[in-house]
Amino acid sequence: MVLPESMVPDKFPDPPVTPKDAATVVLLRDTAAGLEAFLLRRVMGMAFAGGMSVFPGGGVDQRDADVAVAWTGPDAEWWAERFDCPVPLARALVCAAVRETFEESGVLLAGPSASSVVSDTAPYASARKSLVDREFSLAQFLAGAGLVLRADLLQPWANWITPAEEPRRYDTKFFIAALPEGQRADGSTSEADHAEWRRPTDAIALWKAGERGLLPPTWMTLADLAEMPTVADAMAADRTISKIIPKVIREGHILRPVLPGDPAYPQAANHLDAHPDDTLGR
Repeated sequence: MVLPESMVPDKFPDPPVTPKDAATVVLLRDTAAGLEAFLLRRVMGMAFAGGMSVFPGGGVDQRDADVAVAWTGPDAEWWAERFDCPVPLARALVCAAVRETFEESGVLLAGPSASSVVSDTAPYASARKSLVDREFSLAQFLAGAGLVLRADLLQPWANWITPAEEPRRYDTKFFIAALPEGQRADGSTSEADHAEWRRPTDAIALWKAGERGLLPPTWMTLADLAEMPTVADAMAADRTISKIIPKVIREGHILRPVLPGDPAYPQAANHLDAHPDDTLGR
């Protein structure tokens, strides 16, 4: 993958921008052809990742930390241990994951009881819009609808952080979740102009052919999921979550992203320390 030189900022923030906490959810479903993931193509011209195919997700809202949210499944302490973060933040991340997934895809990881999940989200269409407009919090929505957040429907997958050279930085926790039976992902969000289900290998093939744009966290996640035969296999995977910061090195007039596993990655890290003006990451 080659990045245009125009992506390099003329001036890097000094001091670096503090990353904003964010949550991303990879929705998965089984098909006769294999596991598929749900992708949204962000509207061109957006300040961050415009035109790129991404998973549903977004920044943590202050109200996502509301301890009054009805909750079942692994508690906030368990999530804090998995993502190596404070307990209040862990709670907020799980709530943000559920909220953003509902806002951007219409999929609701909640149910009327600890052992059930909503099968038809149509009755909550107006609430979905109100959540997008920040008229009330996720906790208020769930309480009013008599629903319980199903943290047990989520699994931790990865943690990606935007490098210090970028003017917009995110510390994003990646989750995976199976599409609940009876629900459909619609992609009805103002932030996207296209939505699709794709087998990970097919999505990567389209990216390599220049027909889709994928950021490193997206295509690396897809590459990992391509090794999973079924959703159950992915949900049962024993993942070690570590913070990943992509590096991008300059080779002449070409910018090349370097990721963990690439022999150049440690050198890229050293290069970043020595010559910050020569790198870019996202």
